Amino acid sequence: MAKSPRDRTPTDLLGVELMAEKASALGRLGRGLEQALAALRAHDAALGGAGDARPSRAVLVDTAAHALWMLMVQREACGLRDPHALVRDYAVPPEVQSRAGAVLSPPVPVRRSRRGPF
Repeated sequence: MAKSPRDRTPTDLLGVELMAEKASALGRLGRGLEQALAALRAHDAALGGAGDARPSRAVLVDTAAHALWMLMVQREACGLRDPHALVRDYAVPPEVQSRAGAVLSPPVPVRRSRRGPF
């Protein structure tokens, strides 16, 4: 049975706040993974699904792998220990799965350099 608001202790209130933050972080990281995978799929679709070895694709794979790793760590912290459901539900490609955990910081996109000092 739930306690009335008057009977809640500071510890109870903190627990509610922590649970809300965990849920928020899971949602935020899940959306980040969805966006990274969508960008990778859009890149591959633009090339006819063949994929390529250009640096721009490598950055997209690393970005998705980093997003997958961050979500896996957050899920683990929340007690969700099965990564197989995560990989299945988000349809994570094997190449992204194999890079998860190997990319420890978000990749910096490759940009063309401009001519001149500025």
